[in-house]
Amino acid sequence: MVRRIGTARRKTRQKFKQHFKDKGKVPLSRYFQEFKTGEKVVLKANLAVAKGMYFPRFHGKTGTISGKRGFCYQVAIKDGRKPKLFNVHPIHLKKV
Repeated sequence: MVRRIGTARRKTRQKFKQHFKDKGKVPLSRYFQEFKTGEKVVLKANLAVAKGMYFPRFHGKTGTISGKRGFCYQVAIKDGRKPKLFNVHPIHLKKV
């Protein structure tokens, strides 16, 4: 197999592109938003904040909140048949 060169952020120029009205300052209401266990959320990255971000393959996927760890939330997603658990910062989450 060929060895991949680069980081997890490679080939994401179009995937992570923001609408021109969403660019600029980070909204604090999204930074400190609260979620309850069992709530449905969408993974939507805000690139101004690097911490608590997930792997780019899961951008746009829907999951459920299964708990909280510090500032981040645990999000359960099914990747094919496999259930996966991510620790995601609330700025990268959007309510469904």
